[in-house]
Amino acid sequence: MDETRGGSGGDDGADDDAFADARRAMVIDQLVHRGIRDPRVLGAMGLVPRHRFVEPSLAEMAYDDRPLSIGHGQTISQPYMVARATELAEVAPTDRALEVGAGSGYQAAVLARLCAEVFAIEIVPALAAQARQVLADVGAGNVTLESFDGSGGWPAHAPYDVIIVSAGAPRVPPMLAEELADGGRLVIPLGPPEEQTLALVRRSGDEFVTSYDTRCRYVDLLGRFGVGGGAPAA
Repeated sequence: MDETRGGSGGDDGADDDAFADARRAMVIDQLVHRGIRDPRVLGAMGLVPRHRFVEPSLAEMAYDDRPLSIGHGQTISQPYMVARATELAEVAPTDRALEVGAGSGYQAAVLARLCAEVFAIEIVPALAAQARQVLADVGAGNVTLESFDGSGGWPAHAPYDVIIVSAGAPRVPPMLAEELADGGRLVIPLGPPEEQTLALVRRSGDEFVTSYDTRCRYVDLLGRFGVGGGAPAA
């Protein structure tokens, strides 16, 4: 059994083979050398064809140590941040995961190799459509992706063992935290738009404990409970 996969297969064709060396170098130079230790996370990052999730004109830069534009004012996150967020989430093969801010679908594809089922939300319909197609092309059949305001989560499929928010927010959206299963983990960049800190929220019954990891800079979480969003109406 492939220990890097929870539910989906992958379709790494001849085109992807051309990027195998770049992917391997990314894992060693950007992840292992910077402290990523989880072998399942490293395995998933070494298998998911990141160049499929960027514009074709940027494919040669897909494995560089930086975020890249995917249009509509959004970016695909730096590989290290995807790996660190995933490692903090402690994803198990039987877990059900939610990603908010799916963008081009790369983080969802990594999760798809690590857990049983992934639900992903992208607020920009055009990006969601592109991501859905690429996820299908790479064989991530255990991902369900829809387009709507995900700042309040996706209660229809809750609870989740893992929630990863791939956009920065000034505070933890309360509805998201409530969608965690008992023992669940929520990873989210918290802070002002200029700079956030990657935070981990663990649920134990009705208690939520937050710890802080590394500084980061994500695009803003859009929507009612994101940047510029107000408190929920009474």
